[in-house]
Amino acid sequence: MKTLTLATFAALGAIALPAAAQAQTSEDPKVETYVGVTAGIHDLGVGLPDDDGGIYGVVAGVDVPVGKTFFVGAEGNYNIGDGAIDSEYGIAARAGVRVGDNAKVYVRGGYQEVDFDLGNFVTPAVVGLDDTDGDYLVGAGVEFGLGDSPIAFRAGIDTIAFDSTRATVGVLYKF
Repeated sequence: MKTLTLATFAALGAIALPAAAQAQTSEDPKVETYVGVTAGIHDLGVGLPDDDGGIYGVVAGVDVPVGKTFFVGAEGNYNIGDGAIDSEYGIAARAGVRVGDNAKVYVRGGYQEVDFDLGNFVTPAVVGLDDTDGDYLVGAGVEFGLGDSPIAFRAGIDTIAFDSTRATVGVLYKF
């Protein structure tokens, strides 16, 4: 996992730094960093009762403009859950387009690790059983800003290995 994380950040840096240097003119959008809070539902899709649950967490990332409308970026997330999920975390690369001055449409791909609450599936819970799993994540989303304010709203939908579905909404602070 650590090797995958480091390799992903190195690759994103190699892509993003030249783009950032090229994109910095007074008329082009600037590099945006952001932090935010999210909430949503994660359906594991295993066909058992109670195989979904709420997720509540934080997200942080950076978007680098490549021209006037296209951008690339990277973000990380951490969520705690209720129901079938204890917690989850991951990283993703993003690519998308700006729509007008305050909106973005994007796709993303990365890796997500999920810590399951086996008490929802196995009674009694088996002590010592590995209850984590991770796989690739793909998804899409939108963000809408509020005029000149650094606040933006987002909504997204993701899947982990096309086995589960996550739908989230959030509020971002951009700086």
